[in-house]
Amino acid sequence: MDQMPRAALDPLVVGKVIGDVLDMFVPVAELAVHYGGGEEIGNGSKVKPSSAAQRPKVQIKGAISPNYYTLVMVDPDAPSPGEPTLREWLHWLVIDIPEGSDATEGKEIMECMGPKPPAGVHRTRVCSFPAAWADGNSEKEAGGVATVRHAPIRQ
Repeated sequence: MDQMPRAALDPLVVGKVIGDVLDMFVPVAELAVHYGGGEEIGNGSKVKPSSAAQRPKVQIKGAISPNYYTLVMVDPDAPSPGEPTLREWLHWLVIDIPEGSDATEGKEIMECMGPKPPAGVHRTRVCSFPAAWADGNSEKEAGGVATVRHAPIRQ
């Protein structure tokens, strides 16, 4: 994969992922994110918290050597979109995921915690980064990014 189509980055700009959560980057991998029913979630998809309560299935497809990735899932809107004082709330962290594999093939550092937004519509970011980042070899590449919006939980 030489480069992800420009259309894949556009929802990230419109949804303020680029600039608010991540710097501009060159995609070097694709993320396939599936919640519950198996339908693939794309950038900007809306998912109810109840549908996203379980860990998503995430597959990383890329062409980076040594072909290992780190997966991070965060909520940049915690505790509320208007006052994100807990910005970048960590929901899941997996390292050493082999390229082409599901995230379950990696080493789970933090168990997946589903979204439970108390107020407002929250964005959840699922990002992958090449393992080369740990060595400082790449500053403007990101494996892939998927963004999901979650509405507040109603009691």
